[in-house]
Amino acid sequence: MSSSSPHDSTTAPGTPNGVAAGAGANAGVSAGVSATAGAGSGATSGAPAPRLDLSRPSAWRTARNGFASAFMVLSTLLAVAPLVWVLWSAISKGIGSLLRASWWTNAMDAADQAKWGALHAIIGTVEIGLITAVISVPVALLTAIYLVEYARGTKIARVISFAVDVLTGVPSIVAALFIFALVVTTFGSHQSAWAASLALVILMVPTVLRSTEEMLKLVPDSLREASLALGVSKWRTIVSVVLPTSISGIATGIMLGLARVMGETAPLIVLLQFNQYLTVNPNTQTFATLPTIISNAYTQGSADTPTVWGAALTLIVLVMGLNIIAKAISRRYLRRMGR
Repeated sequence: MSSSSPHDSTTAPGTPNGVAAGAGANAGVSAGVSATAGAGSGATSGAPAPRLDLSRPSAWRTARNGFASAFMVLSTLLAVAPLVWVLWSAISKGIGSLLRASWWTNAMDAADQAKWGALHAIIGTVEIGLITAVISVPVALLTAIYLVEYARGTKIARVISFAVDVLTGVPSIVAALFIFALVVTTFGSHQSAWAASLALVILMVPTVLRSTEEMLKLVPDSLREASLALGVSKWRTIVSVVLPTSISGIATGIMLGLARVMGETAPLIVLLQFNQYLTVNPNTQTFATLPTIISNAYTQGSADTPTVWGAALTLIVLVMGLNIIAKAISRRYLRRMGR
């Protein structure tokens, strides 16, 4: 008779001995892992994990936050204080001139200084500003459209952008001397409001061009692609889609450039002669503007007078009014477009 092995009684009938042994080994490993995990959980459950208190920040973080907040408030006050001081000085010392009816109806040709007005200077300032804008705005807009829509990423675009950056930092006296050498010395012309406007064009074009370029870059390319996909030509897409989308920012840039040139004095001193009478012809040598009233009074040693402060306040009101008008026009245009 054949003798049976003890392992034969633990194996299922028909199951090989190697498979049964492997299953037993796996069961032993699983039991060992379970026992180890249980022991570990039992060991860690006795010591609770440390809890972070996030309800109150630390004293050091509170101190740093207070210091940063105080520094920002102080910086804001330092930035706003000069503006408030200038506005208060102009209003307190010049409001009396603006409240007189003769200020808006008379020039400075009256024998009585109490009846002096700034009508000739207001008309001259607006006239020079309009001449400058008529020349500068088309040049700046067309150049910005070319840089963004046609020459983006090309070498000529980089060259033009570099030239615009250089013109942005050109001092006004340099632009005035350049126009004086070109118009008066080279071409034999004379000082006039036209020459002063050409000098102001050099100062206004970079400001309007750069702001217009940035506004055109903010227009999503998906709008251009949608228009072109419908078969619309590129120039029609620019006129009907790109420019209306960015009209608000473009108008703001134009007003910023115009506000800058309307307050410039150096080109007016070099290319104009002050006039106390009302003159509307921009081709004459004598012409009056609000900045030249201030500069002429300063050269005569009478800078702190109601007339000077009235001219300064009038210039501030004029620039502020132009900005308000531009904002209203752009907002009305956007409302008509349904935006």
